[in-house]
Amino acid sequence: MATGGVVDPNASLRLPADVAVKRGLLDEPLQRLLLQPDDNSKGFFDPNTRERLSYLQLTQLVQQYKSSALTQKITEILTAIIAEVSSEEKKLDGLSKQISVGHLLAEVSSEEKNLQGEVTVDNGNKMESVHKYLGATNCIAGVRVESTKKVMSIYKAKSRGLLPPGTSLILLEAQTATGFLIAVEKAVAQRVVGSELKEKLLSAQLAVSGYTDPDTKETISLFQALNKELIVKDHGIRLLEAQIATGGIIDPLYSHRVPVQVAYQRGYFDQEMKRILSDPDDDTKGFFDPNTQEYLTYLQLLERCITDPTTGLSLLPLRK
Repeated sequence: MATGGVVDPNASLRLPADVAVKRGLLDEPLQRLLLQPDDNSKGFFDPNTRERLSYLQLTQLVQQYKSSALTQKITEILTAIIAEVSSEEKKLDGLSKQISVGHLLAEVSSEEKNLQGEVTVDNGNKMESVHKYLGATNCIAGVRVESTKKVMSIYKAKSRGLLPPGTSLILLEAQTATGFLIAVEKAVAQRVVGSELKEKLLSAQLAVSGYTDPDTKETISLFQALNKELIVKDHGIRLLEAQIATGGIIDPLYSHRVPVQVAYQRGYFDQEMKRILSDPDDDTKGFFDPNTQEYLTYLQLLERCITDPTTGLSLLPLRK
């Protein structure tokens, strides 16, 4: 715990203490004991003072020994340990709740792990390498009417008769299921979307926040809900494909995206679904191109979008 979290041997990564408790890797009495150690749980010996300390207490010794005979390398290692422990307490905005910086760093690939020194609460959300785990890196955010170059939201385009109601609903569901449109209740209250879509979008939001397993009452992912037939198959595949197309599968427990390999380990994806999405047929093409009247995958529709020069967002051009 002092060096970054409890190790999950099955997933081969570290977990914050509260998550470890949920997974049965730690229980609350032991967690309390480790957070407030007594003499029986202080298992490390300081050869200078002959005191028994917790591992975390031993690492505060860095400041004391910076001017002594400790090598620079050991000092750097101990300083890094303390910095990582401290980062567990810092929070970033996840897709549906806050997550600790330390946990996020434990989850991401080795490329992102090298950025530990750069990730802070202030700039974490702005870093592209971290943002791709916390949001939709590329989502169809709106439309552009090509005859006038006017940009507008999906819902406004629907209200003005520029998009069919069914097409607009599916695009808004994709926005919600990929974490682009996070607060459905707020969006309805501010009239960003109409109240008639509220229930549909709240249902799509479960692809981010998680579904409730009717048997165990545990939170499960979109893919797991699809396998348990809690959602209609073509609807679930459509939302899952949109998640993958916009940056990766969303882990509802940790409120961020995960690499495909981690998704396999956690049961959020499998080879059969990968095969279905890698070779889409008409049954898995759930998005309509109003310009060509074709049904496409979300990725294919994204490739036909244009990038807004001001915001960098993807816009669906309306040519007719």
